[in-house]
Formats: sequence, structure tokens, C-alpha cells
Amino acid sequence: MKNKILIIFIGCVFAMYSCDKKLDTQPTSSIDINDVFKTSDDVISALKGSYADLGAGGFYGGRLFVGADLLGDSGNIDWSGTYQEFTQIHNKLIPVTNGFVSDTWLEGYQAINDVNNVLAHLDLVVDAEKDRVEGEAKFIRGSAYFDLVRLYAKAWNDGDPNSNDGVPIVLKPTILITDSSKVPRNSVAQVYVQAISDLTDATQKCIEADNSYIFATKIAAYAMLARVYLQQQDYQNALKAENSALNLALDNGYHLMPTYDAVFPAADPPTYIANTPEDIFTMQVNATSGINEFNTFYSENQRGDIYINDQFFSYYEPDDDRQNFYQDGGYTLKFENYYGSVRIIRLAELYLTRAECNFRLGSEIGAKPVDDINTIRERAGLDDYTADKLTLDDILRERELELSFEGFTLHDEKRLELNVGILPWNSPKLIYPIPQREIYANPNLTQNEGY
Repeated sequence: MKNKILIIFIGCVFAMYSCDKKLDTQPTSSIDINDVFKTSDDVISALKGSYADLGAGGFYGGRLFVGADLLGDSGNIDWSGTYQEFTQIHNKLIPVTNGFVSDTWLEGYQAINDVNNVLAHLDLVVDAEKDRVEGEAKFIRGSAYFDLVRLYAKAWNDGDPNSNDGVPIVLKPTILITDSSKVPRNSVAQVYVQAISDLTDATQKCIEADNSYIFATKIAAYAMLARVYLQQQDYQNALKAENSALNLALDNGYHLMPTYDAVFPAADPPTYIANTPEDIFTMQVNATSGINEFNTFYSENQRGDIYINDQFFSYYEPDDDRQNFYQDGGYTLKFENYYGSVRIIRLAELYLTRAECNFRLGSEIGAKPVDDINTIRERAGLDDYTADKLTLDDILRERELELSFEGFTLHDEKRLELNVGILPWNSPKLIYPIPQREIYANPNLTQNEGY
């Protein structure tokens, strides 16, 4: 695995330098990293490149999230695409050779190796930028490990996370092609500890910014940290992190868009549209860079492979404006903009998580649960709940409808221990296999149950 990661990194480095530096084309089995990182600007440029790799199609470019929704589907959607890889995922019959599963693994570790190189050269970064660079690099690494362990390992609440195999933790850059080190899988608990450590550092070292800043901020770091704690069912820490994220967001000019359709702006003809005041963290897409695989598979104007079934529409209340955000009966309009940013975190999620955690804990930190839920409902054109009538099921239904088809389905089902069709929430079929090519390359990698 490390060998594969290295080769990708070297290719990225060569691509980065080919525009302005003449390369020695003599065959070589290694690259002198000191020839790549010489100045503060070199490290900062590498960090920007790390965002590009984080946003690769199989990872935060969207396929990571589309795959999770297909795997977690219980009949709300139909998949009619010709990509065998997603057909297998939707059918919960995934072979170890599934190409999309392999791509997600490889692209996740590519992003991790990118930022490991950044972190290894922080000493070159000027003091004024050092904290920001470290914080953003750790945001990327912590987020990547969190999403990898959620897909390729048992859920936190499935057995003992201290003994269940997670994914390999690699914290130093791979440098030599001939490096034969074989990294085993760390435990699920160890991976969560690493993700929490990275994201906690990011909350202290990233900058505060408004939505015009397209990279990771303290707000994004707190919000991602809250996701990690929520997945662990650690509602106390999830609440603390999400309340910090929400307060910082409101202080820096973020706010909910006035209507649901304004959250997902599109243009005809398609063109780049800047982040909205609701976007906390996005992967940018324009005519020259980036990819939005939500658009590829959900939009009727692209492949139109995913159709929303009547079963899902039965969950809406009659006056819910969100049920009108579909065309031709069942194609969501969330991802119509060809150059639309991939929305990783948006403000509505913060309100929903704070409401759920406060409700479970019987607390009112930041706001009463009913007030946070009514903030979401009012935008959807719905009547307010009263505190005495609000239930946990009401809060979870609001979460499902508000964040539908944005990559939350599988992971919410696992933490809430909900069956997926006829499968129990902890079925091995709801976990990605470790890619077979990685098993071949690294005999220290164990395969998941059932594969």
C-alpha cells in the first residue's frame, strides 16, 4: 500500500514542477524530497495540491458519498446505471475487485500522503502561515481517516472498537519506491483517536473566515469533529464541538439561505458559482478543475442513474417545500449545476446535530432543541413544533429530509442501529471490502468478514 501511495505522490510532484522546472529524466528509484520542498511557498503549494487530491472523484469529489447512500439504501432510490461497480454496491454484493471501492481507498490515502509531506516540512513555512498550514493539513488527514474507517471497517458501536480492525494509520510520508514496509490495519478505536487528534489540532490552528474562504476553517474543523463524536454516539462531545462550530459560523456571517432551492444554486448555461453563506466546507469545481460526482449520477441532465422512489416522498408533510425540489417525479435538483461545488458541510447540519445532542442529553446548550429544529422547519415552510410535542424521531426525520442524498444515509443507519432493508445494521455486507490489489501488495492487511 505504501508503495502505491508513494508512486502517486511522486507523480503529483512531477506534475507540479513540470510547468516551471526542467526535470532530470534519468531513471531513478527515489526522489530527493529536499529538491521538492525548498521554500515556504513550496509547502503551501503542496497543501493546495492536497485539496485537489482530497476532491478526487472517488473521494470528496462525491463518489465516496454517493456510494455510501447506495449501500445504505432501503428502497428509497432506484439505481439504473450501467456502472457495474455501483450496481454491486447498491445490491450489497460487492466483490473485492470492485473498482470504485479500490479508487476510494487509493484516493483517500493519496490525500493523506500529500498532507504527511506538508506536515513533514512545516519548518520551512514562515511563522505567519505555519499554524494555518498545519491546521488545514490535519483537517484533511483527520477527515480522510474518519471517512475511510467508516466505510472499510465495522461501525464504532459494532462490537469492540479496540479489537476490530480499522484501516492502516500512516503519519509519515512515503519516500522510497523500494520501501518494503508493510503497514497493518490499526484498530477502529486507534483510527478514531487519530482523527479526533488531527481535527482537534485543526480547530486550534485553522483560521476563522467567512464563506469566501474556500479552504478549511476552524468552523469546518469543529463541524467535522462533531461528526466523529456523533458517529461514536458521544453526544456530549459532539454537542460541544457543534455548538462551537455554529457560534463561530454565525459570528463570521454564515446563515441559512432563505429557501431550500437557494442552497443548491444552478445556472443555465452551467457556470462556476461561489459558495453560499450556508456552505461551511466544499470542494470547488469549475471549468478547469474539480469534479462533482453527485452531479454525474443524480442529475437527470447528466447520467440520471439515481431516481427517488415514492416511498421517500411519503416521509414529507404536505406543506414541506423540500418535496418540491425534484423534477420529472423523482430526480433531485440538488446537484444540477455542472460546476457546482461538492458540499461537504453546510450550516443546516450544524443545527440538526446540536438539536439531536441537546435533546438526548436533556440540555439547552446554545439553543433549545425545539428552536434549532424550528429554524430548519421554517425554511421548509412548515409549522413550528412545540417543545412538549417534539420527539427524537421528529428530529431524526428532519435530519433525513434536510440532508437527503448528501452521503449521510449509511452512517446514520449504523449509529442509530437501523436495519437496511432485510439486512441488520451491522451486516458485513454493509462494509466495503479491503481492495484485493491492496491485499496482494501488503500481506499484513486482513480482509473484512464475508469477503
